[in-house]
Amino acid sequence: MIKFITDFVSDHQIWMIPIIFFLAFGESLAFVSLLLPATVILLGLGALIGQSAIPFLPIYIAAVLGAFLGDWLSYWIGARYNDKIATIWPLSRYPYLLKRGHVFFERWGIFGAFLGRFFGPLRAVIPLVAGICGMSQYYFQLANITSALIWAFGVLAPGAFGIKSLSHWIG
Repeated sequence: MIKFITDFVSDHQIWMIPIIFFLAFGESLAFVSLLLPATVILLGLGALIGQSAIPFLPIYIAAVLGAFLGDWLSYWIGARYNDKIATIWPLSRYPYLLKRGHVFFERWGIFGAFLGRFFGPLRAVIPLVAGICGMSQYYFQLANITSALIWAFGVLAPGAFGIKSLSHWIG
């Protein structure tokens, strides 16, 4: 799957922005993020940016928007459906994820909403738990946008700028 997507984007660079958006959205969306290896694909696509003449800024904005909207939707689902979510697949099969997310969120609050984006399986449940717990939407969205800005840069920039710097340095 990873090779297929990176090869496809390499051959059809015009699709990079919507694919980056979709991957970042899926990586941040509750349930979907548990099934989609988007971080690895995004790291690979970051390297593709570094090897080509694709401008970084539009790709970065697509990743930020995808991550932001994925967490926003997850928060809304949590606020809307509350504890009923624990009975829905795949969380019904992995109940410990909600418990871990709840403990993490209760301990860290807004900082938990911010930090949750950077920790694998927690990324899928922290926004959901924030909605379930009734965290203020203002504080959640503040944590959401700031973490999305940093996360998107962190997954795309090493490949995008690292490849360019390395190729310039090697000559």
